[in-house]
Amino acid sequence: MILDAAAVDAVIAIAMREDKPWGDVSSAAFIPESSESQALLRAREPGVMAGASVFERAMRWGAEEAVRVQLRVQDGDAFAAGDVLAEVSGSSRAILGNERVALNLVQRMCAVSSTTARLVALVAGTGARVVDTRKTTPGLRLLEKYAVRCGGGFNHRFSLSDAIMLKDNHLEPLLAEFTRNGSVDLDAAAAEVRSRRRAAGHTLHLEIEVDRPELIDFALNAGANTIMLDNFAAADVRAAAAHIGDRAHVEVSGNITAETIADYAAAGAEVISVGALTHSAPAVDLGLDFVTSTPTTPSP
Repeated sequence: MILDAAAVDAVIAIAMREDKPWGDVSSAAFIPESSESQALLRAREPGVMAGASVFERAMRWGAEEAVRVQLRVQDGDAFAAGDVLAEVSGSSRAILGNERVALNLVQRMCAVSSTTARLVALVAGTGARVVDTRKTTPGLRLLEKYAVRCGGGFNHRFSLSDAIMLKDNHLEPLLAEFTRNGSVDLDAAAAEVRSRRRAAGHTLHLEIEVDRPELIDFALNAGANTIMLDNFAAADVRAAAAHIGDRAHVEVSGNITAETIADYAAAGAEVISVGALTHSAPAVDLGLDFVTSTPTTPSP
């Protein structure tokens, strides 16, 4: 996955307008325009890097000729507490005016990549993929999904336009159309899904979420390429995966934690989707420490 430069710039532009709508009044009032400084981006806890280029772009925002950034690590690299991740030098005013946005973005991205890496390590060797969801921070989906890749995970669909995915809230009104006297004609419903899927185009992947075992055959008959087992116990996933076989990919979702993810992988899940990769990843503590500044007037 490659970060689109225009999309990244759009995110940074919004963040900068939010943080300094009329400029940095503190620096303008107290920092001489000619002052120059050097600062280090330092890790205060271990993690996995994501967003190195985003940090660089944000630090140089509006001051490309006045600020220099030397990256010490690349995206996907693990780092330890105390490691220097980047060196920033140049205009003190520009550095001070851009540091918060740059730190906010890189800390958020490192949070996602580091959380992802921890879960990926727990299923290493099983063949299961840890993937994200659409439970992302509004406006930051591109950056957060990129960070998942930096942590060794994979991306689910990026948007509602990428694939057909019938979740419980889709199935409730759909199945209601085939319900008579409290009984659902699942065969007729499956035939309807197959018919509508043909109208949608042959290139679209079809995924169907099921929250109970009796819907698995419905999903298979409907022609699902992937069946998502939602909130199934690991033992039930094992039975479901054996029943599905190679007729569809098996995905699991719902309440996946560091304590349970290996059990789901061992039970036969090919894809493990985890909303917490993006909606609950704790920020990684990074700091920008000024280490030298150039006097603006000669020493006596």
